[in-house]
Amino acid sequence: MWLLLAFLSATLLGFYDVFKKKSLKDNAVLPVLFLNTFFSSLIFLPFILISVYQPDLLGGTIFNVPVAGWEQHKYIIIKSFIVLSSWIFGYFGMKHLPITIVGPINATRPVMVLVGAMLVFGERLNLYQWIGVMLAIASFFMLSRSGKKEGIDFKHNKWIFFIVLAAITGAISGLYDKFLMKQLNPMLVQSWYNVYQFFIMGTIIFLLWWPKRKTTTPFRWDWTIILISVFLSAADFVYFYALSYDDSMISIVSMVRRGSVIVSFIFGALFFREKNLKSKAIDLILVLIGMIFLYLGSKS
Repeated sequence: MWLLLAFLSATLLGFYDVFKKKSLKDNAVLPVLFLNTFFSSLIFLPFILISVYQPDLLGGTIFNVPVAGWEQHKYIIIKSFIVLSSWIFGYFGMKHLPITIVGPINATRPVMVLVGAMLVFGERLNLYQWIGVMLAIASFFMLSRSGKKEGIDFKHNKWIFFIVLAAITGAISGLYDKFLMKQLNPMLVQSWYNVYQFFIMGTIIFLLWWPKRKTTTPFRWDWTIILISVFLSAADFVYFYALSYDDSMISIVSMVRRGSVIVSFIFGALFFREKNLKSKAIDLILVLIGMIFLYLGSKS
């Protein structure tokens, strides 16, 4: 069951990336991210309030948000900072790079999670998994060649560096999620980390963006900003629920979620009219073959 949920989460994430790319086009990054945290908080706030004031309504359902103290909330606040770091890097990178390059780089995140799981949880990699790791590394170097055709030098382009940092912090978040899901209720984590992110982003907007708003890229409203929050919240809800299963494996769930790159790649080709699709498609296929080897490795 948790594997099916991981595939559903991947599909939702693919659309999330597409709406993110659309909303960031010629737009100010930080306000878009702030509004994303705002709408995500609005989605979960009713569940928090109902769980507190009318506990019988949601009690016993997957939508119930348990009342928790500082002992639990401090871990959720840490989660908020980790995810927001990944988002800030990822949003800036997504704005300035083709989605057909960002997607495959993000798709290598399971490799980082696997290495992290090896170091943190003592998980051991078998031959299939090592092949998957090597294919992912090879695909990254091939993708850098595709990027050069568009004037994107992986060694000296700061936006590529941002996307790599987003992937690394995202992998750290994935490992931390495995720890959290063994300790805390999934709905408690998801609902409150969205609320905390809203307040963190509010502070960042007030201190960093607002004073310089007239000298930087102006913000413009786009309806896809709401869709970012809707699809991300749905994807994360399904993801946390998958991880709450005792037999779930973070490395497999993370790997399947990266399948979202297929959705974003198709939209990049059809709607954003991006270039060098043939060479990028080969890179993407290499990533996906690597994912299959990671999956086979988990079964052996």
